[in-house]
Amino acid sequence: MTWPLLFLLFSFFAFSHAQLTLDYYAKTCPQFDSIVRDISQQKQTEFPATAAATLRVFFHDCAVDGCDASILIKPTAFNKSELDYDINHSLAGDAFDLITRIKTAVELACPGVVSCADILATATRNLIVITGGPHYKVQLGRKDSLVSNVSNVEAHLTRANATVDLMINKFQSMGFDVKDMVVLIGGGHTIGFVHCKEFAHRIFPTPDPTMNPILVERLRKMCANYTSNNDMSAFLDVISPGNFDNVLFKNLMKGIGVLGSDQLLYSDPRTKPFVELYANNAIAFANDFAQAMKKVSVYQVKIGQQGEVRKRCDSINHI
Repeated sequence: MTWPLLFLLFSFFAFSHAQLTLDYYAKTCPQFDSIVRDISQQKQTEFPATAAATLRVFFHDCAVDGCDASILIKPTAFNKSELDYDINHSLAGDAFDLITRIKTAVELACPGVVSCADILATATRNLIVITGGPHYKVQLGRKDSLVSNVSNVEAHLTRANATVDLMINKFQSMGFDVKDMVVLIGGGHTIGFVHCKEFAHRIFPTPDPTMNPILVERLRKMCANYTSNNDMSAFLDVISPGNFDNVLFKNLMKGIGVLGSDQLLYSDPRTKPFVELYANNAIAFANDFAQAMKKVSVYQVKIGQQGEVRKRCDSINHI
């Protein structure tokens, strides 16, 4: 990427960011914060996988053309949306159900005011806090995208077997450095889960020699029928699943990372120092994750006429 293009990218980023405010709905929808908070808490209590599911949906949304709720749009007979891309097939339904619940409640209180993109960004932050993660302020005023195309996804998301070079390149193309990358991956995976098919090559038929043998045996039993049951999955943090903490980094130092791309973070000299930092300093991890999430949440947001406030989060208004 050339320097003039980088300048234009960050100029747009800064301009869009400047249009967002913390009190965007203070007059038009004062109930917004309480509605999102209460429904997020209720949903997480009922279905503990909601936090991990929503955080993943949020990342997949923002990585592809910005935080604009394009990931929420369902495909139609006339358009293949981002959800049609194979990586997104495994996005868990609890996240979409949560956003639908919140949107329904918000529309009853403040019709046509609150965007789905703002709901997703705020609910994600709330769920991170509920599971023990850091609080950070979410600026509001995003508009929802007018398009969602499956062809936009490939260049922006990485797969479970990605190399460190590829991961760094993807993050750098979005304006994030290596430290941002490591802390965001760790934060996303500390409460996350993954389908067995994504790491089966590490345990079947010959185990990856870099994996802890006890972990291999445990995962083999858990995923024994993964070829016939596509829903079989495992927590990415095998020690403290569902808790937002720094244990995932400690796991990587012991060779008990489930994903090969996670384990590579401890073997590559560019990323290893940050794995060690966050494994040994939970406060640094929480603080850096909060700062990185603030950056992610305003990435290429749509403002003004660049988007709309959808009536339904799964469909563009004119459809």
